[in-house]
Amino acid sequence: MAALRVFLMCILIIVSIIFTVIVLMQEGKSAGLGAISGAAETYWGKNKGRSMEGALVKITKVLGVVFMLLAVVLNINF
Repeated sequence: MAALRVFLMCILIIVSIIFTVIVLMQEGKSAGLGAISGAAETYWGKNKGRSMEGALVKITKVLGVVFMLLAVVLNINF
């Protein structure tokens, strides 16, 4: 059981480092100030889910869920 706990702790550390890097790679919400003048209606504005920014958002959500699950599992006293 101790080996499993150490393994899960290593995975949690790796996930948290990747999670931090992915969050720092994302643009801020205030970076899209072109939306005021209507510049958001470009190809990249419409297809944000297919762009690199959309992929980063999806990866962030998945890593957030994995991080939370690992934290809960590691807090269970078994």
